[in-house]
Amino acid sequence: MSARHFLSLLDFTTDELLGVIRRGIELKDLRKRGVLFEPLKNRVLGMIFEKSSTRTRVSFEAGMIQLGGQAIFLSPRDTQLGRGEPIGDSAIVLSSMLDAVMIRTHAHSTLTEFAAKSRVPVINALSDESHPCQLLADMQTFLEHRGSIQGKTVAWIGDGFNMCNSYIEAAKQFDFQLRIACPEGYDPDPRFVALGGDRVQVVRDPRQAVQGAHLVTTDVWTSMGQEEETARRLAHFAPYQVTRALLDLAAPDALFMHCLPAHRGEEISHDLLDDPRSVAWDQAENRLHAQKALLEFLVEPAYHHA
Repeated sequence: MSARHFLSLLDFTTDELLGVIRRGIELKDLRKRGVLFEPLKNRVLGMIFEKSSTRTRVSFEAGMIQLGGQAIFLSPRDTQLGRGEPIGDSAIVLSSMLDAVMIRTHAHSTLTEFAAKSRVPVINALSDESHPCQLLADMQTFLEHRGSIQGKTVAWIGDGFNMCNSYIEAAKQFDFQLRIACPEGYDPDPRFVALGGDRVQVVRDPRQAVQGAHLVTTDVWTSMGQEEETARRLAHFAPYQVTRALLDLAAPDALFMHCLPAHRGEEISHDLLDDPRSVAWDQAENRLHAQKALLEFLVEPAYHHA
């Protein structure tokens, strides 16, 4: 049986995605009630990080331990991965010893090359193309606070980079309207815009994007690997700061999300995370619960059918 991978939201059906998110809510409840639940006992997750991380590392490692398994942190600095061993070779070897592999990388091709040779599930924990695990947490957070996102309107403000691409995939999979406000030259990849079809609209004015939206979300203006562009980006993105006043243009029950880390005073005003409409802390916690549901979904069947 070939392994199922989670490299993008499109790797799962809508029903599978909703199942994982609902399961995330159940696992969150079990944890809050102190119920021990260890379906992944003796299972091991390998975690390959080419980019630094707080939430991704802690949520996957803690999640695996809470499910009864273990996680191994693999940094290119300390392994052959950073010394030119072909990705496919690493995949063959690592997947013979592990039950799943999570990769946080720059080039998305690293994920697809690894998955092609891996005997176990591979999870995209962020690439320059997309961040599907974050979207599981975001969709879980919306569901908990407001119910189904189907038919609702989401405003993405800022850079049309990996998070924005994943929001486009989410618009397709969860059936909501997405308005993207970004400066010229920072549009999302045309491949993704085409994928979104009539669910996706790219505009220049953040006020137009936010008008009546049920969810407003943003990300840092300078992502990892873009540091040398910081000054130029700050100038281009200045009109795209999300403030309480901008949020006031959204629907009365609108939520605000940010995948964190946040640069207060840049993409958001200093006070925005303290606004009652912000659910960024719930969203961060839900990385743990949504990914536990994802790990259970991907890893458990692999050894039931072994």
